[in-house]
Amino acid sequence: MNNFDICITPILKNEGGISNHPLDAGKLTKYGISQRSYPKLDIAALTAEQAKSLYKRDFWDANQLDQFPLIVAFEFFDCAVNCGAGTAARLLQRAVGVAEDGIVGPITLAAIGKLNADKLAKRMLAHRMQFYTKLSNWPSFGAGWVNRLANNVLWESNHV
Repeated sequence: MNNFDICITPILKNEGGISNHPLDAGKLTKYGISQRSYPKLDIAALTAEQAKSLYKRDFWDANQLDQFPLIVAFEFFDCAVNCGAGTAARLLQRAVGVAEDGIVGPITLAAIGKLNADKLAKRMLAHRMQFYTKLSNWPSFGAGWVNRLANNVLWESNHV
């Protein structure tokens, strides 16, 4: 089993089924795939397999996550799904101490390789918590985000 296959199950569990919360900027969302990100896609008819395919192409492969240690890939992947790939890249770059341009490139990849994966995943989580608390919709979604991150820590502790 490859790292994408290992990581996709908890991601889909974190995202749940269909949602259309009035305060969610993503609008209609299913399996975490939002109408805002995929305006031409029939979100209501989206299958889990189609969602996995989009995640593999647009989140996993596009950010070179096969080159990350498993728990760092998982943390980045979950953050990208929840916050957008650019935000995930900037939070990762903050955690590794390189310029925050929102693009996973050779400098970011080299910096990842110099750090302990468990410590890096925890640093990413810390930066992510700080990011969430600054969002205007923290009062509405904050508890859910904290629970999501707690679930991530539990998952990561079983995959170190």
